[in-house]
Amino acid sequence: MPKINPQIFRAYDIRGIAQPIDPSDTPDLTEESVYMIGRATAIYLQQTYNTQHMAVGRDVRESSPALQKAFIEGLLTEGLDVTDIGLAPSPMIYFASCCEALAFDSATNITASHNPKEYNGIKTVANNAHSICGDELQKIREIAEGLAEEDLNSINSRRSPENTQPPGNPPEGSLKTPNLRETTPPGTLDQQNIWPLYKEELLTKIDHANFTKPLKVVIDAGNGVAGPFAPELLEQIPNLEVIKLYCEPDGTFPNHEANPEELHNMKDLIEEVRAHKADLGVGYDGDGDRIGIIDEEGTHYSADYLLLLLTQDLVTRHTQPQIVFDVKVSQAIINRMDALGATPVMSKTGHSFIEQRMKDLQALLGGEVSGHMFFGENYYGFDDAFLATLKILEILAKTQTPFSQQFNDLPKTYMTPEFKAHTPDDKKFAIVEQLTAHFAQETDYECITIDGVRVKFDDLSWGAVRASNTSPNLTLRFESTSPERLAKIQEIFIEQLKKHPDVDLGWYAE
Repeated sequence: MPKINPQIFRAYDIRGIAQPIDPSDTPDLTEESVYMIGRATAIYLQQTYNTQHMAVGRDVRESSPALQKAFIEGLLTEGLDVTDIGLAPSPMIYFASCCEALAFDSATNITASHNPKEYNGIKTVANNAHSICGDELQKIREIAEGLAEEDLNSINSRRSPENTQPPGNPPEGSLKTPNLRETTPPGTLDQQNIWPLYKEELLTKIDHANFTKPLKVVIDAGNGVAGPFAPELLEQIPNLEVIKLYCEPDGTFPNHEANPEELHNMKDLIEEVRAHKADLGVGYDGDGDRIGIIDEEGTHYSADYLLLLLTQDLVTRHTQPQIVFDVKVSQAIINRMDALGATPVMSKTGHSFIEQRMKDLQALLGGEVSGHMFFGENYYGFDDAFLATLKILEILAKTQTPFSQQFNDLPKTYMTPEFKAHTPDDKKFAIVEQLTAHFAQETDYECITIDGVRVKFDDLSWGAVRASNTSPNLTLRFESTSPERLAKIQEIFIEQLKKHPDVDLGWYAE
């Protein structure tokens, strides 16, 4: 079989090209490679966590059913019992590994989240939604590479002239290659619909008595996996009218990319919110774990505003709660959290890093600018866009205050969206290291270096650059007290980026 591309093993999941745009290109994720990764995942989890039973779901991408089947066959080959839970938002996958009423001690989703349609990926958690990421993914890579080499040697041995026994053919439709550990009995496979149990638990996390007046929400699933689930959940809430937009699953994502962080993907949602005079617009990403918000006026918000809204609600019930967030959050919002009596805690970007930091601190809330919202209050601590939606709607119902007026006490600042500068995967981390060294060692600016570098210029002015863990990009964001100062801060970063010709600066207008 072809060599497994090591670069698909990223910081917190496996992600690569499954359906190349150019058919002559070699995909990163094939049924054969995913089968080997499934075997390697089973071996690692069994040896490390004594894992016995995994739930496996998938998103709506065209490549997902075949890759899910291949991954499951790999698990079964190594003796792991598997339950196919079908189409599944990632939060439901995490729930599967946490819920005591279910028999799973691990779960995997075949998904590439918000990436374009040609991508796919593998996102795995052990018991209690422990993300398999970082060094653990590298160990799975090493096992998979060893299995692939073992398999190749076995094939070559069977083809050698000395071997007079003709090689046997695997069962039609099966991907199973010779399992060299013949003593391992195969695992069992069944199917289960866990959506009713997940939905029931979500609905217990809000007080339905708060919904005393009519509210109207527009849901844009971007033709992703949230489409069949989110409207059904929200329709259980009293006095809430739910308007659906692009909720039909379609792995070609024909209307827009399922990424609510980007404003251009929210334009149709903005129009629908205005046309229906809705109180809120909610956009979901491809696997349903990230959320984007449109207020009643049609304004798009970065998700750190949502984190502040949830913090304002949380401090009414808890004293000095710790709030974990990534390095791209607005300084004005961080300062406001502190003023509310919360304890802001900055972390590396990435759902697995935020989740682990929350567990270490026993924090009650976390979030990222990308739209991941993590809930530790009376919940499991993982990121859940469905629960975030319920919480926002409950806050609007309780406060009887429009979303646009929830942040009147926040000082006025000027902030960019998150810029993405295309940079080759094999160059991006080294470039960020050089930028970090420049700002931290050669300037007098205050620098935070837990994830790339965040350079603080004054109490409300900063800029940050880091390497994306999911795509060949550098990500940048800036904030300041005036448009002029904001532009000057961007220039300071651009001056350094121009020294690296591998960085595409097409996003930056001179």
